[in-house]
Amino acid sequence: MARDYYDDVTHLLRQAGWTKTLGGKGSHEKWTDANRKRIVIVPRSKSRHTANEVLKQAGLPKAF
Repeated sequence: MARDYYDDVTHLLRQAGWTKTLGGKGSHEKWTDANRKRIVIVPRSKSRHTANEVLKQAGLPKAF
């Protein structure tokens, strides 16, 4: 079974000051930075490439 990176990605986003906001559809969530200037969409993905891309969009280094 493939690993789900959702918990790890959201943990790293929270540590960096990002918060979950209203919006998003289905299994996708909308997260904003502390200044509410940037938005990233976090899917429940089993792909490490997708997880790293979310981190890249958030300005964080690769973790997977």
